[in-house]
Amino acid sequence: MQSTEVASPGADPAAPPHTVVGVTNSVAATFDLLGDRLTLTILRHAFAGRARRFTQWLDHTGAPPAVLTARLAALVDSGVLERSPVPGTPDRFEYRLTELGLATWEILVCVWSWQREWTPEWALLPEFVHADCGHRGPPVLMCTGCGRTVTAHDTDVELDRDALWHITSGRRRSGRGTGPARGDAQFDEIMEAIGDRWSAAVTGLALAGVRRFSEFRAALHMSPTTLTERLTRLVEAGILDRSEAGGRDYRLTPRGRALFGVFAFLLAWSNRAHPQSPEPGLLIRHRECGAVLIPALRCRGCEGELGRRDVRFEVPVRGSRDVPD
Repeated sequence: MQSTEVASPGADPAAPPHTVVGVTNSVAATFDLLGDRLTLTILRHAFAGRARRFTQWLDHTGAPPAVLTARLAALVDSGVLERSPVPGTPDRFEYRLTELGLATWEILVCVWSWQREWTPEWALLPEFVHADCGHRGPPVLMCTGCGRTVTAHDTDVELDRDALWHITSGRRRSGRGTGPARGDAQFDEIMEAIGDRWSAAVTGLALAGVRRFSEFRAALHMSPTTLTERLTRLVEAGILDRSEAGGRDYRLTPRGRALFGVFAFLLAWSNRAHPQSPEPGLLIRHRECGAVLIPALRCRGCEGELGRRDVRFEVPVRGSRDVPD
């Protein structure tokens, strides 16, 4: 990717954090909600294990009940889950994915793909299977505008000069908190890239082609100490590579570039989740066709575009689960 800075017509320096003129910034809200290890675990089990009840997620995650209750409430409030009484037992409830919740499936597939390829947890992860052709393994990203396969190298980022301030300002919980129970796949490593706004912004800028320490600092208005800490953590996680001892250039490793799909689908989902919000000031444009990137997934085997109902996860030993309808 390469980045281009554009002017913001609607930014208000007096607006509350995560807002543009008092309206929710869709990208900030999305990273607040989905850039969280426990939330991703809840969603993964809703898809791959069809978990619907509180006790099921309690068993899967090992989270304290109060923490799990708060995460489920946040997903309900954001329209990702709906809470309804269990038939015949009105004092018990279950949580089902809404249409907006089902739309997170591509984000989860990209997270799965990254973990499958770049972490030692691959053996704990279910197989991803295209039902039509039987192909097993990670899909690729495609541009729905022109139908071509797309990578980070094929795109440009248009960045409002005020967008990152709105995305990174304010407080949020850490995404590195409570995680899955023992024996289940963790999200520790990907949380280094998306688990807080600063790390997500640094990784996103690196995907946009930013390399020098001074460029990161100018874009993010971070203190040198905070920026150094985030860059060091991303280097230790194998997402960035520092040019040389004492060097000031930071380049994405292949492991870091492989996060492109996660970021592309998070951005696309943020627009769907917050249709009334103003433009977030952050666009990915496919250089080859010139269109703003609306991503989709394509099967590596038959090259067909994948829909949610076209794929399934096969859980090792315990059998297979289709992606929920």
